[in-house]
Amino acid sequence: MYFNYNLTKQKKNIIYLIILGIFSLSINQHYGNRGVFPIDSFLIFDAAYNITLGNHPFKDYWLITGPFVDYVQALFFLVFGVNWFSYTFHASIFNMLLCLSSFYFFSRLGLNQLNAFLYSLGVAILAYPSIGTPFIDHHSVILSLLSVYSIILGILFKNNIFWFLTSLFLVLSFFSKQIPSVYFLVLFFFTISFCFFYLKNLNKKNFIFLLSGALIPLLLIYCVFLINEIPIKSFLNQYILYPYSLGEERMDVLALDFKNLIGQFKFIYLASIPLVVSTFILILKKDKNLIQKEELVISLLFLGSIAVILYYQLLTKNQVLIFFFIPILAGLSHLYAQKYIKKKYFVHFVLIIFIVSTLKYHLRFNQNKKFMDLMSADISLAVDAGQLDSRLSGLKWITPHYLKNPQNEINFLISVKNILSETKERKMIITDYQFFSSLLKNKFASPNKWYDNRSIPDKKNKYYNMHKNFFLSKIKEKKIEYLFFIGKHKHKMSFFKEFINENECVASEQIDELLVKFDISKCKF
Repeated sequence: MYFNYNLTKQKKNIIYLIILGIFSLSINQHYGNRGVFPIDSFLIFDAAYNITLGNHPFKDYWLITGPFVDYVQALFFLVFGVNWFSYTFHASIFNMLLCLSSFYFFSRLGLNQLNAFLYSLGVAILAYPSIGTPFIDHHSVILSLLSVYSIILGILFKNNIFWFLTSLFLVLSFFSKQIPSVYFLVLFFFTISFCFFYLKNLNKKNFIFLLSGALIPLLLIYCVFLINEIPIKSFLNQYILYPYSLGEERMDVLALDFKNLIGQFKFIYLASIPLVVSTFILILKKDKNLIQKEELVISLLFLGSIAVILYYQLLTKNQVLIFFFIPILAGLSHLYAQKYIKKKYFVHFVLIIFIVSTLKYHLRFNQNKKFMDLMSADISLAVDAGQLDSRLSGLKWITPHYLKNPQNEINFLISVKNILSETKERKMIITDYQFFSSLLKNKFASPNKWYDNRSIPDKKNKYYNMHKNFFLSKIKEKKIEYLFFIGKHKHKMSFFKEFINENECVASEQIDELLVKFDISKCKF
């Protein structure tokens, strides 16, 4: 009888996993095809293509965001081809990875199958579909969360593979984006110290596996740097020191008003109430057994993780992407409420918060595309991006720049593509539409992965001259004759104004609404 029960449970798990896998892939593919915000949506596209050509970050282009996402996308391009499907499929795989890991995490912690399934569905809905394409922030937060899952399972089940995965995911998160992984590293240090001195349930092997999980990916990354001759000094300057100077500036203007700190995260706080109450019950409980002590550590760790992720979101000042923490937090609150509060209305409260918040943020961020600044867009006006190039087939093109007439934008871009394809001279393309290098098979990587007021140091920043020298050295090294700016305003950025003013040899020509050509063939850099 016991055997048959477990067999039935195992079959249910397989069915749930299949449904979750298909759903998490499909929902991201669907919403990844509905509209784009150029600077974010195409951030990885040409960078990954450049890697397949042998152009590498830190050496061939200035990069202040994580190279891990670029290299993974390059692998997807090599396997599935350079096209929109393989681009969104990369994000869909990570959405599925988080969804299935959440189901496994909930199940191992003791949540029943149906509830684990429902909360995991919520994760799949709110995680990657808000943008739908590979993005550094989503990768970094998801990998950090997988690291949290791993350390919790390591504490509970004493399995060394979880300790290995804890540091592995944290290293990969750091190489996706510097934060929040650094903050989680600090949190994990205190958690592990607490386990060692309070629980006394860690042994030498745990630490060996924890250390191995960090050293193995670091060794592989070092090999990539060594094989491709990427200077460690360039990595340190571009990825560590310059972004740190930006972080200092952001901390000075961190907004902590009621709306930012409380209002926009209200559902996160509400979903955490049963977990907080349960934590206090555990703290006050006398004569706790080892399992209760472990569960106290886990609840404190997860509440600390929420504090870390909220701080990270406030610091980045970007569109909110952390709402997928609500179903995860709700799942834990559900479990702890059942164990320690033992009042059904707490569980019902959690379920209501979960359902309402999932529907609310699905409509706002997936259906109405708030993350992409497309809240006021009529998606029915979107046009097939395959008109521009067959490799973009499947994408329904509409951007915040041409909300009322996306066909006009496509027509401009087709014109730009034709002009660029006729220019045989050595050229670099500077744009938020970062797919032109791959569409035109242009082998010269732009000196920057992307262009905004953060990726390029301003004159007040001590790294300004370093970036300027790097930019000019790439132009000289590749013997570039023309710079093409695609977009209405990129060439008006302060760095390029200074570049043009300081070099009288530069001749500019406004070709059409989106395209500006700079002839630098007579310049001696």
